[in-house]
Amino acid sequence: MTVTINILGLSGSLRRQSAHTAILRTVAERLPEHVRLTLHGLDSIPPYNEDDDGAHAPQAVIALRAAVAAADGVLIGSPEYNHGMSGVLKNALDWLSRPHGKSVLQGCPVLSFTASPAFTGGVRAHQQLNETLWAIQAVQVVYPQIVIGNVTSKIDQGKLRDESARAFLLDGVGVLITQIANAPMRGRSRCS
Repeated sequence: MTVTINILGLSGSLRRQSAHTAILRTVAERLPEHVRLTLHGLDSIPPYNEDDDGAHAPQAVIALRAAVAAADGVLIGSPEYNHGMSGVLKNALDWLSRPHGKSVLQGCPVLSFTASPAFTGGVRAHQQLNETLWAIQAVQVVYPQIVIGNVTSKIDQGKLRDESARAFLLDGVGVLITQIANAPMRGRSRCS
């Protein structure tokens, strides 16, 4: 009997035609049978306010934390805005980093990628994302940095069509899957 691996996908872009969401959907369609990727939207996450955290956290934040806790690993895609990760993603990670020292992402296997219309592929945002994940103490997958440059030419009909970019990303996802499969369970999942 094969155990199902559940990966949570987070897109740092809210656009309807988001390249990052398209890339995550492409990954979801190409996973092995025993692996499922579920996207969780960030559009209803309010700006982080410590006064609103704790027992009375907003319902959207509670749902996001529960989605991470139920996952075995997380795949995050971010655009690069002004040389950094998107504010939407940073805000979500700020909520997920709490309570301090007890984040649902602490010890959770995470793979990240960036994509940009620029040839650099969002490399500066990727570095910022890595630093934030490090501070949260997520377990970042050891794999070469996944940056997809000139992304607008690589997306067609809502799918990542560029074979080399897709293969490189899927190889990274394969490393994430292996890391999840080899990690001890901490609860119902590897992120709880």
